[in-house]
Amino acid sequence: MDAVSPVTTLEGARLDGRADDDRATGDRAAGDVVRTIDLHEADVRTLNAELHAPRHRRYEVLNSQGAHAVAAGLREEIEVRVRGHVGYYCAGMNEAAHVVVDGSAGTGLAENMMSGSVRVRGDASQSAGATGRGGLLVVEGSASMRCGISMKGIDIVVGGSVGPMSAFMAQAGRLVVCGDAGDGLGDSIYEARLYVRGGIGTLGADCVEKPLREEHHAELAQLLAAAGLDHATSEFRRYGSARSLYHFTTEHAGSY
Repeated sequence: MDAVSPVTTLEGARLDGRADDDRATGDRAAGDVVRTIDLHEADVRTLNAELHAPRHRRYEVLNSQGAHAVAAGLREEIEVRVRGHVGYYCAGMNEAAHVVVDGSAGTGLAENMMSGSVRVRGDASQSAGATGRGGLLVVEGSASMRCGISMKGIDIVVGGSVGPMSAFMAQAGRLVVCGDAGDGLGDSIYEARLYVRGGIGTLGADCVEKPLREEHHAELAQLLAAAGLDHATSEFRRYGSARSLYHFTTEHAGSY
């Protein structure tokens, strides 16, 4: 029987760009003043340097225009609202911060995320949430190929569809797809749990459909609620590892 982990990454997460009133960010933070940084006037290095040593709890970033590495490497419990599209590796290595992007994101969104939350109002390019160890990533639109590749504990909720090879070698965490999934879903998966509402191109090696038990309905409902999505859990199917490829043998060589 698969153990169901508590949804600890969702506690206190506010993904609408607003934090709870009692959320603290340390002595350096200053009240509820919104600090606005315009990337027409400052570069990304300057932006990230301030976000790494924040003087405020809330930030607004203007004119992002597809800039790379926006809000990367954050380690304070602050809120960052990006008004526009972002390029590669936005919110990568995020720890504790809550980031909202009012647009779409390029490759490597929230890569190696540790905690906190990241929400993208549009679509995400390939490898969203790659290697993520914790926190909650929400893509309101669709995500391209390799979404959740090698995920290690992150929770990912996609409002649309995901591309091929999503959750490839996914080790832990949950991926919720409210649309369709491309070919090779969950290829060489370990112990991550996948929930898909729509159709699937093909399942990857060692990925199989599994029963959707009461405890899975409960955790799925909690993930959907945290993402602000109103779907019935009965519309989803669950997928996970058949556990037949954990150790390489010549008998399974043709499956890799």
